[in-house]
Amino acid sequence: MKKSTKAVLLSGLVFPGLGHLYLKLWVAGAMLSAGAAFAIYYLSSIAMTIVLDVSHKIETGTIPADIATVSNAVSQQLSSTEQATNLASITLLVCWVIGIMGSWWQGRAQEKHGTV
Repeated sequence: MKKSTKAVLLSGLVFPGLGHLYLKLWVAGAMLSAGAAFAIYYLSSIAMTIVLDVSHKIETGTIPADIATVSNAVSQQLSSTEQATNLASITLLVCWVIGIMGSWWQGRAQEKHGTV
């Protein structure tokens, strides 16, 4: 299998930036991985905050434990963070696309010049 193909698979199926790191493009790989990791961390922290808050409200009896009420409470909290979560989601998507496209492009260039 060609190195460009392996790099694309690493970036596309495992994590953004791994293809660049596989091709020894350290700075690009680190930047893509850091951007994706930050976006995933931010989205996960928002999700955990909402889960903990809603579960606390259920435990204290502030809201009943029925699916409609819980769904409504989660929706309300998500709408308050909509802009930030959209930005983090777009950041993650852009890192993933750049990781895939950049790995393919850089891998092909290295294969063409025989530096791989």
